[in-house]
Amino acid sequence: MGKKAAEALDINYEGLVEYLHCNHSVYMKIGSTVYYLTDCNYESWRAQDTSRRNEKNHFVDCSELVPTVDEFLALPFVNGKTIQEVFDHATFYASLSGEKDA
Repeated sequence: MGKKAAEALDINYEGLVEYLHCNHSVYMKIGSTVYYLTDCNYESWRAQDTSRRNEKNHFVDCSELVPTVDEFLALPFVNGKTIQEVFDHATFYASLSGEKDA
């Protein structure tokens, strides 16, 4: 996991799809909740709750693992809603590689 950038991305929904394909991860903030949206070894996609850590100090998964970005974007893990349904209320931030989130 990388560190959440300070500056928000200027991105629309279609741009988010392309961004995930190219960058493999992004932070999504809705209200006070921040999710880390990422692929898992380039094989599966998942959302992680950044407010919770496991014994290895990694974010805890809050969605199931799915093989494609399209399937991932259709998962209702945000209080029963998908990323597309909450997109207008979300702010997205780059994940800065090589830097640990604190």
